[in-house]
Amino acid sequence: MTTVVDDDLWSAIGDPTRRRMLDLLLADGDSTATSLSERLPVTRQAIAKHLGVLDRVGLVHGTPAGRERRYRVDEAQLARAVAQLAQVGSEWDARLRRIKRLAEAIQRAKEKHDAQ
Repeated sequence: MTTVVDDDLWSAIGDPTRRRMLDLLLADGDSTATSLSERLPVTRQAIAKHLGVLDRVGLVHGTPAGRERRYRVDEAQLARAVAQLAQVGSEWDARLRRIKRLAEAIQRAKEKHDAQ
């Protein structure tokens, strides 16, 4: 069975800056674009764009806090992403085991042929 992968979700997670932002949000509980920009080598505007991407795929949700928004990780969506990753990893492990068995069978057949 092949896992249905949410490409938008994985594209969002694929960016190293967004992964670091998720790490910070998970550690802190919530944060603003301004406070994240103080901890990352990226401008506040870039942070806001990254947060927009994460928000669109449901990994974070922003709530108004004065003139800014406070962002928090959506743990259910993050758990969905982790589950997808685990399933994809498991599927690749199975593929690699099949490839190994095929390669070993080819090698045995070659050795048998060479011995004749």
